[in-house]
Amino acid sequence: MGRTVVVLGGGISGLAASYHLSRAPCPPKVVLVEGSERLGGWIRSVRGPGDAVFELGPRGIRPAGAVGARTLLLVSELGLDSEVLPVRGDHPAAQNRFLYVGGALHALPSGLRGLFRPSPPFSKPLFWAGLKELTTPRGKDPDETVHSFAQRRLGPEVASLAMDSLCRGVFAGNSRELSIRSCFPSLFQAEQTHRSVLLGLLLGAGRSPQPDSALIRQARAERWSQWSLRGGLETLPQALYTHLTSRGVTVLKGQPVCGLSLQAEGRWKVSLGDGSLEADHVISAVPASVLSGLLPAQAAPLACALRAITAVSVAVVNLQYRGARLPVQGFGHLVPSSEDPGVLGIVYDSIAFPEQDGSPPGLRVTVMLGGSWLQTLEARGSVLSQELFQQQAQQAAAAQLGLREPPSHCLVHLHKNCIPQYTLGHWQKL
Repeated sequence: MGRTVVVLGGGISGLAASYHLSRAPCPPKVVLVEGSERLGGWIRSVRGPGDAVFELGPRGIRPAGAVGARTLLLVSELGLDSEVLPVRGDHPAAQNRFLYVGGALHALPSGLRGLFRPSPPFSKPLFWAGLKELTTPRGKDPDETVHSFAQRRLGPEVASLAMDSLCRGVFAGNSRELSIRSCFPSLFQAEQTHRSVLLGLLLGAGRSPQPDSALIRQARAERWSQWSLRGGLETLPQALYTHLTSRGVTVLKGQPVCGLSLQAEGRWKVSLGDGSLEADHVISAVPASVLSGLLPAQAAPLACALRAITAVSVAVVNLQYRGARLPVQGFGHLVPSSEDPGVLGIVYDSIAFPEQDGSPPGLRVTVMLGGSWLQTLEARGSVLSQELFQQQAQQAAAAQLGLREPPSHCLVHLHKNCIPQYTLGHWQKL
């Protein structure tokens, strides 16, 4: 009898785990169990007027590093090369990113010339922050908040404007609570190994072996900053599902897992609503809080540690405008918490991927809402209505981008507890 592996969760992590299991030299029997009726998790692409593509969740994938290369290899193995929409290194969406501070958009400095020039909202050229970083001694603590790390190495302005905004844009989180070691391991490791983050990033940790394919070579040659797929990112989980079923993987949708128990002979029993599965191994690709409620009594210490990993919610508001233009060309802008506690940032979707604008084309932007404003509303038990999020998003688009006409199309989606918060000391939980 061959081994049986049950994978919990049909988001991109569970689908990818099942994919690699199915392609092993001696593949086990794989059963993927998803509680909802659809696969893809947070990845969701929908069609709007004129066949425009709107991403309700993630909207691009970075090709950098070994992980990025393996993802491109996966895309090639699924036969999706012709569907890839790249953002090349010379494109405005790759070169230009902005901060919204003091009621105005400010381009983040790029290149050597940008380091030596005064660049608002920073009061001094970033060269001085770099000089401070190169001369600051290595930290002695085993972990540190992102804010503390950035303030110690780069100064208070970079910490309160740039790193605060970055933590909001990536994690919808608070830089004064998030862990540098867990959220930005490359920065932490660079300081530990080379005493300086800048030196560490410049010298690198040595190139790890990476897969190779025509698509990977193209991405490197053209210096892609990110990529998507013509029909939206949900094309990827859909292609994975088709591939998995063709390789004999059993995919159960609409089957929430009720519990896990370890049998006397060392196998796992996976309890479902109307039955159960037996497995030699279980791979969990569900949120920590969900897994904590499924574990057997003898795993109480693990369940307790998993419950301690909190998550935050993000409201994604897709807006489309007819006949409108943006005041700048770039990927988008982030908003520090000091400027607006609720608006995390705005992505200029039409700049990066104009192929998804539809016909006739309309300007697409996505407003991300979250942070302390949303946490306060949730804690109060306030009604989190679509109207509230749409109103906040339209006000932000009007004030920050000058898009004052009502949008021709709007989609509002609240992702509850979608981004885990790796707070100070998270490495000890792991």
